[in-house]
Amino acid sequence: MGEQLRQRPAAAGLASAFTGRYRTLWMILLLGWVVSYADRTLTGPVIAWMIDNKAGFIGDAANPAALGGLVGSMFFTGYMLTQYPGGRLGDRYGHREMILVSLLWAGVLTIVSGLVAGLIAFVAARVLTGLGEGVFYSNDRTLIINESPVSRRTLGLGVVISGLAIGLTLGIVLTPVFIGWGDAFGLGSGSWRMPFFLFGAFSLLVAALAYGYFRSTTGRPLRLGAPAGRLALFSIPTFLAIVALFLIAEKFRWPEWGTALGAGVLAAGYVTYVVRSVARAGHASTLLSRDVTLLYIGYIAVLYNLWFFSFWSVQIVKEAAHSSLMAAGLTAAFNAGAGIIGFPAGGWIADWMVRNGHGRKPLLLGCSLAYTVLAIAFGFSVAGGRAPSLILLGLLLFSSGLFFNALQPIAQSITGDMVPGEQRGRAFGLLNLISEIGAVASPVVSGILRDKTGTWSAGVFLAAGIMAVAIVLWVFVRERMPALPSAA
Repeated sequence: MGEQLRQRPAAAGLASAFTGRYRTLWMILLLGWVVSYADRTLTGPVIAWMIDNKAGFIGDAANPAALGGLVGSMFFTGYMLTQYPGGRLGDRYGHREMILVSLLWAGVLTIVSGLVAGLIAFVAARVLTGLGEGVFYSNDRTLIINESPVSRRTLGLGVVISGLAIGLTLGIVLTPVFIGWGDAFGLGSGSWRMPFFLFGAFSLLVAALAYGYFRSTTGRPLRLGAPAGRLALFSIPTFLAIVALFLIAEKFRWPEWGTALGAGVLAAGYVTYVVRSVARAGHASTLLSRDVTLLYIGYIAVLYNLWFFSFWSVQIVKEAAHSSLMAAGLTAAFNAGAGIIGFPAGGWIADWMVRNGHGRKPLLLGCSLAYTVLAIAFGFSVAGGRAPSLILLGLLLFSSGLFFNALQPIAQSITGDMVPGEQRGRAFGLLNLISEIGAVASPVVSGILRDKTGTWSAGVFLAAGIMAVAIVLWVFVRERMPALPSAA
């Protein structure tokens, strides 16, 4: 452990604060993932309820799936554009501070999302929510790698990110329940607001718990003003640009695909700007090396598939099996719930391979290939004809989810070992910045395909095909093995 601490780039105070307590840190960050993913996942089931009940600002639209997907894409445009700034701010002000800013910001804006009226205001609130949530990932991943034993890093990445699966599951399963509570409280057509209120409150509770833990382990106040102010300064023009794009599209009646294309151009322009900034700062040889760049680009497929199924799985199951919203939500939850096993299992197996002198890349490729095959099988099951059973759909979603979730901490661990420790926040920021292109495109592209073809199978096959491209890219990655302490 002593050798590990000497290798850490973080300040001595941060290192000493977490010595011997990394498992507690894992649990705090896991809770952060739970509430963060519940906050962003609930939009999909809410939109599915609006479509089903012809309610709200989605239910009476001419192309409800495409419009609902566009709302999700606007959120992820905001989420995407704070990935790299969040990592930089974490490297400068502290990764704990940025995690707290993210949780507080997301909790407040999730509640605001339930208070607003009208499509434009809702999109604005979700974009702001995404901007705040976007800084969580790079700081969480960096803290885990910096503060965990080298031989347990990938396990830590997997254990903590299993909170993603729990949050997805809770968001999918509880959103219809909370909407029912809203109806019981007399909200009627506004019952969709209740999940935003409740999940937002949960986020604020976790933020308070995280603050108490971080405060007790450091013995000093956590100064959130400076990093929050810096994040706000970046977020304001970004927010205005995204919302302006949506307003212009509404005024001139652009088709949903046109608005999504505009968001893609905005995102691509920002990615180009960040890449050029990294190169001008002299970090291209580390943050933009050949192997790291292949990992970045391949990870686009991961985020595309993640948010295709996270956003639309309830609606896919509901339409394919002709089931109720509640039954569809419970079935779709098998995909998200698989991460509770898949994430830590992938991390544990990868760490075992490292401890025994083996690389993690073959495991990454194997999990990716297995997922792709199972996703194709799911596509055939919803392709039309006789309605598939919920048992079959649940089994395919669960088995594919196991492999899909297992591959993620493996890819993240390989990425973290590719760069110097003091640049990990920026590296993970770049990873999620570039890969979020997939999350931005996925909801709206798949929604448009559904409206055009009348089935979800085209979207499933496209997602599987994109994953196959990632496998080809990752074949050419030259993995860098971490140096294990002599006592490990």
